[in-house]
Amino acid sequence: MLKKIIVYTCLIIGLGALILGTLSRKSDNFEHIQFASWGSESEVNILKPIIKDFENKNNGIKVDFMYIPQNYFQKLHLLFASNTPPDVVFINNLNLPVFANAGMLEDLTPYSEDFESDKYFPQSLKSLSWHGILYAIPRDVSNTVVFYNKYLFKKYGVPYPQNNWDLNDLLNKAVRISHPQNQIYGISFDELPLLYLPYLLAYGGWSKEDTLNYFKKDVLNKIPNKKGLQFYANLRKKYHAAPSKSEIASATSAQMFLQGKIAMQVSGRWLVPKYRQEAKFDWDIVQFPSANKSTKSKVFMDSSGWAISKNSKHKKAALKLIMYLSSKESSQRFSETGLIVPARKDCAYSKYFFDKQMPHNSKAFLDAAQNSVPTPVTLDYPEITDSLKSRVEHLFN
Repeated sequence: MLKKIIVYTCLIIGLGALILGTLSRKSDNFEHIQFASWGSESEVNILKPIIKDFENKNNGIKVDFMYIPQNYFQKLHLLFASNTPPDVVFINNLNLPVFANAGMLEDLTPYSEDFESDKYFPQSLKSLSWHGILYAIPRDVSNTVVFYNKYLFKKYGVPYPQNNWDLNDLLNKAVRISHPQNQIYGISFDELPLLYLPYLLAYGGWSKEDTLNYFKKDVLNKIPNKKGLQFYANLRKKYHAAPSKSEIASATSAQMFLQGKIAMQVSGRWLVPKYRQEAKFDWDIVQFPSANKSTKSKVFMDSSGWAISKNSKHKKAALKLIMYLSSKESSQRFSETGLIVPARKDCAYSKYFFDKQMPHNSKAFLDAAQNSVPTPVTLDYPEITDSLKSRVEHLFN
């Protein structure tokens, strides 16, 4: 109870500071628009020059950047509830339905031609839509691939994974590389749904219907979902090809990968800048495996993008900003850092993405995007993923 009181107190204090910032817009000759976003320090360092360029090219508009590094969506909810929403918000597909369903976001469908929607991965547009209405212009797409440590594969004489591999191949390679007595494991193990739902999808599980009916019936007992969960659990419990909870201790999979303790890690593009900077060994990526050789690899796609508050009093200026943020030029600047898989295909299939740095098989991200399906999100998706964590805990441990 005390912990909840502290959390809510901190959020209220944070909200007060944000509202004061909202009310203290400068009384000068500029039209001020507020733009809220989360992100790492590296993301902010990319974003700020882009905002500055926008201001220089749009004389008369100033962007008040509201950086919210923690509890972003909780604070965003409070800002909307207090009728002081930012004009432009950075948002993802997992949280968009709640805001869109409550009528908090502007319909951007009429501007599809203006921001060249035909140049985007179709799944990214679908994932940032709600009931067929587009509410955000995509910046990036996010899907899971398998990172692998080439040094460990060579050390144990195991061939590198190829794009046409299946789950049996993954299991075989993970078992051959694993030497738990030396704290070496074949594959990562995370209890975050984002990182194990691909195993269910490989077997044809975790459909839109499963998400919609999660609280109505036991969808985890459906055969495809059971197969995927059991395969994943066996990596740890039956084959010891993945570290146990006690062996992981407080380390993250990224830390264990960098330490050379796991040969393969299921994760996304967001780790590329870190691995480029910190990895002391050669590494690469490959698409997530299919269930068997007769099926294709398929993963879920998530997206993030820019939306406009329905109650914004500066919609024309806000629209100009998100058009600039989603332009080819801006997307290239985000892409060349290695941080994102751009939602714009004309930037994804360009030198800005294929920059000759690791991973050498960057195309695997784009192949995964082409074969992906939007994550089946509902209004109560955060509650579903929280419930999933507790319901599968006994199976994984």
